[in-house]
Amino acid sequence: MDLKLKGKKAFISGSTQGIGFAIAQQLLQEGASVTINGRQKSKTEQSKQQLQKQFPDSQISAISADFSKKEEVESLLQYLTDIDILVNNVGIFEVEEFQNVTDKDWYDYFEINVMSGVRLSRKLLPQMQNKNWGRIIFISSESGVNVPENMIHYGMSKAAMSAVANGLSKLTKGTQVTVNTVLGGPTYSDGVSKVVEQIAEAQNLEIEQMKNAIIQQSNPHILLQRFINPNEIANLVTYLASPLSIATNGATLRADSGVLKTI
Repeated sequence: MDLKLKGKKAFISGSTQGIGFAIAQQLLQEGASVTINGRQKSKTEQSKQQLQKQFPDSQISAISADFSKKEEVESLLQYLTDIDILVNNVGIFEVEEFQNVTDKDWYDYFEINVMSGVRLSRKLLPQMQNKNWGRIIFISSESGVNVPENMIHYGMSKAAMSAVANGLSKLTKGTQVTVNTVLGGPTYSDGVSKVVEQIAEAQNLEIEQMKNAIIQQSNPHILLQRFINPNEIANLVTYLASPLSIATNGATLRADSGVLKTI
């Protein structure tokens, strides 16, 4: 299927690895030009070079910016012009008991996970409205609906992302601009893989054994019966970025493999 993304320009926050990087790969595969983003300049440039090797004829840019630092965000915003597709993917997460999460932690999660998308959307949505075409996609999580007891601060930020996206979609009425949210399930991202590898080494287990054990303990009812791959989240995001998805707006779509046990 031709997703009609040739000539479209995309910016993906937090895209040097994991889900963001997989989204960049798929958008490039469909003929879009892509600007990736990471916190560290060296890592961001390394990821750009990796993509350039995979897609030598594509237009790929890279901007390093730490979304916890307002001055770096301001510099990033000045660079972004004429973006057709905004993917708000940057985020931080950790497992931590509620009593141990400090006020600073709460503010940091809101600053990075929520305000990043607010600031980027505030800059780019008017541009999309002016040209009457655009896509804004928030990468949320099933944890924003079924908030884990040991990740309440993270779940709060993901629920807030969905609320922002829902409100923004109402500003696109009568246009060719859409705003949607994707709820990802347990995904084997780079951050998760490092934790799994460390636990597997400590327990002298094979990585696949450890992955299966963790899934069975934390999400035994997941329909895939395994971690979701980043590219499986990216499949849905790429469709939502396409002109073909015009009838999907203001929606929260699940790529959670049945982790959320609701209709």
